[in-house]
Amino acid sequence: MKRIQLDQDIQSVSEFRAHTTSYINQVKETKRPLALTQHGKISAVLLDVVEYEKLISKLELIQDIRCGQQEIRQGHGVEHDEALNMLLNRVDA
Repeated sequence: MKRIQLDQDIQSVSEFRAHTTSYINQVKETKRPLALTQHGKISAVLLDVVEYEKLISKLELIQDIRCGQQEIRQGHGVEHDEALNMLLNRVDA
């Protein structure tokens, strides 16, 4: 995901409401999030759906890696060669 450009990607909710289609198109085209403010504080972020899905996929991968690391620390892991053989056997079946 691209980083927010402070001069373009922060708008008030009232400004967003007045120009919703324009801001949605901006988010789709730039792939940058749009931060929405209420009373001078950021209260919501609008993301392009593809960028959101990428973000969720990355988060899930990080969680899977952490889970795997925890399992290895607890002695539940398998050696690389054994894991490879298990996968190859599943593919061949």
